[in-house]
Amino acid sequence: MNDAPLRDPAVHIAGAQELAPGLLVVPDRGIPLVPNIGIIGGTQAVLVVDTGMGTANAEQVLALAHEVARGRRLYLTSTHFHPEHAFGSHVFAGHATYLVNRAQAQDLAAKGQGYLEMFRSFGSPVADRLDSDVRVPTPDVVYDGVHELDLGGRTVLLRPTGQGHTKGDQVVEVPDAGALFTGDLAETAQFAIFPWFPPHDTDVSGIRWLAVMEQLAAAGHKTIIPGHGTVGGPQVLADIRDYLRELRDETWRRKDSAMSESEITSEVRALLIERHPQWTGREWIEKGVSCLCAEHTR
Repeated sequence: MNDAPLRDPAVHIAGAQELAPGLLVVPDRGIPLVPNIGIIGGTQAVLVVDTGMGTANAEQVLALAHEVARGRRLYLTSTHFHPEHAFGSHVFAGHATYLVNRAQAQDLAAKGQGYLEMFRSFGSPVADRLDSDVRVPTPDVVYDGVHELDLGGRTVLLRPTGQGHTKGDQVVEVPDAGALFTGDLAETAQFAIFPWFPPHDTDVSGIRWLAVMEQLAAAGHKTIIPGHGTVGGPQVLADIRDYLRELRDETWRRKDSAMSESEITSEVRALLIERHPQWTGREWIEKGVSCLCAEHTR
């Protein structure tokens, strides 16, 4: 994270947008640590994708989901284990069935408490959202491979991608709408978020993340709902794929010439900011360089 004071990571359900029949997105409004949240409806059930951070945010999302569902069964999933995406899941207990892929469930169990404590240290706006009622989520259903969720007249695919932004990333596909929820595998107009925190967490992989993005960009999805940022088309995936490729290539080219990591970071950071002057999240460039320096020898 950078050193700038964080805004209150508040979800605003009043801004919900219908992207296709029965497909709603609650946008992040450009607020850090607020994800784009999905509500996907079929004739028999409704799926919520990500919760927002903490009890009060998730209560709003649950209320909207109940309003949309009108008595239909509720499901919940999260794109990965990070607190702004999953740490409102406790609010859905008794209201929805919480489903996640196995690697994400393992991330929650192994690292969830550490991330909860780390996020609480970010300052009062975040700590206030992560109040004493917030706990590490426990999924109701854990699956291996692609999970086909029948909502009634609409099947949603919960597709684990393998290691990338985290070990447990998954994307959520709505095939009839051509829509894809990416979680933090993709953002709009932002440098890729590398949660590279050695020695505590080094599970992000620039190499594998790039491979995932190459596959997603070739899959033909029409509407992309990124983890953070504006909903867009296929170019959202292409932009992140191309950025990860240039980050790898520029880092490794300098690594091959025996430059120090600090020199590599300085040069690559300046170069990428010059190429993408409007992008936010510049603090993540250094993390990405460090990750790819470590992966250079693997």
